[in-house]
Amino acid sequence: MMLSTELNNPAAIPYFLWDEPMTVAEFKQRLKTASLPEQRRLLAKLLREARDTDVWLFTTPQEVWRRWNELLPMLGRRRAFWESLFQRWQKAGLLG
Repeated sequence: MMLSTELNNPAAIPYFLWDEPMTVAEFKQRLKTASLPEQRRLLAKLLREARDTDVWLFTTPQEVWRRWNELLPMLGRRRAFWESLFQRWQKAGLLG
């Protein structure tokens, strides 16, 4: 299994799925069609494990904001980063 940073390649296995290998295409599909608890788990994993700039290849700030309260307890060591970013975006009126 080769992990990849080529996140525009549907057949690549993203580096942030090191413990749960699936292709970019499979990950995107599961983010859309899995049960709500599974979608939440995968979205939180994305926010915890991926580089912040790579997150937006799979979701939008509006989607994360919409699910913010359920994601917040699952963000681990990245929680403070995401809280700070979303607080600034909210104050700037960027989240709708």
